[in-house]
Amino acid sequence: MNDFILPDIGEGIVECELVKWLIKEGDVIEEDQPVAEVMTDKALVEIPAPHAGTVVKLYCQEGEIARVHAPLFAVDDGSDSDGDKTGHGEREDDHAGDVMTVAAPARSTAQTQSAASQATSSQSDVTTSAPAAAATNGAATTPTAAVLERRSRDFILPDIGEGIVECEVVTWHVAEGDTVEEDQTIVDVMTDKALVEITASEPGRIVRFHYAQGENARVHTPLYAYVPDEEAEAESAESAEGDVTAPERKQAQPECLAKHRQEGDYKSDKKSGQDVRHEESRPRIPATPAVRRLLREHQLDIQAIAGSGRNGRVLKEDVLAYLKQSEAREIDATPDDSHKVGAAAETDKAAAEACAVASDVSSHEVRSSRLESKAVPLKGVAAVMARRMVQASTQIPHFHYGDELDITDLLALRARLKVRAEQQGIRLTLMPFIMKAMALAVIEEPILNARLSEDESEILYQGACNIGMAVDSASGLMVPNVKGVERLSILEIAREVGRLTEAARSGRVAQADLKGGTLTISNIGALGGTYAAPIINQPEVAIVALGRTQRLPRFDGEGNVCARDIMTITWAGDHRIIDGGTIARFSNLWKHYLEHPDEMLLSLS
Repeated sequence: MNDFILPDIGEGIVECELVKWLIKEGDVIEEDQPVAEVMTDKALVEIPAPHAGTVVKLYCQEGEIARVHAPLFAVDDGSDSDGDKTGHGEREDDHAGDVMTVAAPARSTAQTQSAASQATSSQSDVTTSAPAAAATNGAATTPTAAVLERRSRDFILPDIGEGIVECEVVTWHVAEGDTVEEDQTIVDVMTDKALVEITASEPGRIVRFHYAQGENARVHTPLYAYVPDEEAEAESAESAEGDVTAPERKQAQPECLAKHRQEGDYKSDKKSGQDVRHEESRPRIPATPAVRRLLREHQLDIQAIAGSGRNGRVLKEDVLAYLKQSEAREIDATPDDSHKVGAAAETDKAAAEACAVASDVSSHEVRSSRLESKAVPLKGVAAVMARRMVQASTQIPHFHYGDELDITDLLALRARLKVRAEQQGIRLTLMPFIMKAMALAVIEEPILNARLSEDESEILYQGACNIGMAVDSASGLMVPNVKGVERLSILEIAREVGRLTEAARSGRVAQADLKGGTLTISNIGALGGTYAAPIINQPEVAIVALGRTQRLPRFDGEGNVCARDIMTITWAGDHRIIDGGTIARFSNLWKHYLEHPDEMLLSLS
């Protein structure tokens, strides 16, 4: 039995009124069949069925309020009954198969089939060596596994981003059969925007995975099955009351399995089980997902690091300090071996000279082996960026406009304020000044902060200036945005810029930080470029590319040549609603604020 979770039915909508049920309990429904009509604050929405099955229970009555991401109705797709029939068939045909099905919920399909075939091939051995133990074990453990399977619940993959309907399963952090705690990281999934960690909604035991690593999982479908703690404890209590010879069965089971398993596999499974029990016995040390990712990247054990946070929480600073201490210990150990290094260098000198001729001969072969022919699938953030760039460049008529900014005075102001910002733990770059000046210019030319409606019949002016910044991360190009720049101070903007940059480079940007952008800055100059022709980030209507800052000769007001700090800029505007005069006026006002940063004080609210 699976619960149908009410999906997102509109941006910002968290609940709706159930107007009418189009089905009733006991009905057999088909995939995509309309099941209910709900009323939001915007429209009447028809909810379709995600898959076929029999309706078991309706959780809401007509006229009641249903909440998004909460169960709406329960449907039986017939998977449990099929599992029961298979279990009964195995018990009637083969008792040896019953011995192996005790681990079925905690194995993959391939492992289960392999175990069943091994048990069938060695049926006579098991029956001869331990008939009583096998019969007792099969009679007791198979019903337990079947009951746990029936009591399991499906974890429904929630919405992980606006417009995202599927994601790639990157890494499972647990195994089938593991016991997990609430909010424990279960799996990493890659959307078209970022790498997202999926955590456990409640404590329990993992029964099976519905997707393997590398497969694409769809939103609002079961991701994995688990048994909550209370269900598992109830089943354990029932099994303990109904079976008195459990200790004898535990002793007999390894003897039976040893007859038809290879010695190496058995030792490996035993060691793996001990490792799992050891991991479960250790207390869970609190840490954020970003910190745990940092630990995995450096292959560190969280138990070895002393947490300085509340309740022993391990912070990022603790991990960096531990890495710094490790590097210091390695450096301290290096001088002791310096004489060995010198001797080795003298010894190897002759060998290096002797090999010089051979190296010259084979240099062509070495060079040719540096390149490798391979095909890399385009997926994740890179795949979505490719699709969106093609869509934006073909659907939007781009209008480009270039200019130069003299930011000499702005750099001097930043140098004076940098020390003050560092005292508050904030890294002050040029980006906060550029964003603030842009937000002030938007007040005079708000059309650059607007967007077109989907049917292109209206211009939608936005009530906040959310400026995005393109970040070149390991996962691809990401554009998180600073919300409400027109209301923030320079230091507040700088704090947000630092947070978003760090999150984007680690691939852990929150979905809320990627939504709602109204204007974008591409700082290509950070990588050394001078000019660029940026592509608009739909549904926005403008983007600016910042070139690198150069010290160039310019004439002052008296005609004298002087050195000035010059930054090139290139605007791209949506020519459907922005003309040359509009973007020129906007750019000139923005340029004036940046070239005379003291005058920005007059416009700050």
